[in-house]
Amino acid sequence: MQDVTDLAFMRVIAHYGAPDLFFTEFFRVHAQSRPERHILRSIDENDTGRPVFAQMIGEDIPHMVRTAADLARHPIAGIDLNLGCPAPKVYKKNVGGGLLRDPEKISEILRALRECVGGGLLTVKMRLGFDDTACFDELVDTIGAHRPNLLSVHGRTVKEGYRSDVHYEFIARAASRAPCPVLANGNITSAAKAATVLSQTGARGVMIGRHAIRNPWIFGQIRDASQGKAPRRVTLGDVRDYVGRLYAATRHDGIPEQAHVNKMKKYLNFVGQSVDPAGDFLRDMRRTETEAELFAVFDRHLMADPGREFSPEPYPGVIARPNCETPDSDGCSLETVTA
Repeated sequence: MQDVTDLAFMRVIAHYGAPDLFFTEFFRVHAQSRPERHILRSIDENDTGRPVFAQMIGEDIPHMVRTAADLARHPIAGIDLNLGCPAPKVYKKNVGGGLLRDPEKISEILRALRECVGGGLLTVKMRLGFDDTACFDELVDTIGAHRPNLLSVHGRTVKEGYRSDVHYEFIARAASRAPCPVLANGNITSAAKAATVLSQTGARGVMIGRHAIRNPWIFGQIRDASQGKAPRRVTLGDVRDYVGRLYAATRHDGIPEQAHVNKMKKYLNFVGQSVDPAGDFLRDMRRTETEAELFAVFDRHLMADPGREFSPEPYPGVIARPNCETPDSDGCSLETVTA
């Protein structure tokens, strides 16, 4: 998730139960680009105990290769190619999801990256297509020809964004067709939903984006369920601990108080989907301007009844504001893999 999955966020997530793998925010690759320092921190200073893949987005092959070679000098688990970002400002540059219109170019990029990484790990994230799914099988075969070690499939087209239902039947097609493990991505909201999607698709695991912002316990809950245990019950008191920890972790010198409060709202728009069915937490949170006001909202809504359950699923109709969602909010950032 661009502008979300930085080192501070990774550390907070790991505190509550890390995923099996992390993916960085994407490195933007073009003629003038150099790997962004703040993203490199999530690799060089990664102390979560989990491997991290360096995600790249671009289409200029010499510079993609140059960047992959640069990133290989850092302690990465592998290189990940983003073919899934649906943001118009991205796909209009023919990168991310925009490349799904050009299977031949995808093949050229992957051929070069496979040669660059050699026996190292190369992973890919894709959607079902750009406008429609007509070329889906061709895209899966094109990607598979270059021996990726892992393929993550978001079950919508680029043009569907995050609005439509997720077409899990296409993820099932990829899982049976691709020569590598496939991860299912898209609306993995809970341990129960993960189990259903894995059963429906035959995928080897799930990739989780925005619902890990809402519920950082989700990875541990999925592991519990996969082992036949009851997933951990999360309370509003637990959530108060989480949002306080997240506020402290993401704060740094030089950011004004109101700017940091506004940054927190980006996360809280998702957290609030499971606090109360009327959306009162969200409404009050969005009106805050200071740290004191924000923490008063935390205490009023989360500590009045701290033992009450935090809903495992988002409450129906309690929606994060679209302009508070990141362009790649279900993207290549967090995942858990089950055998």
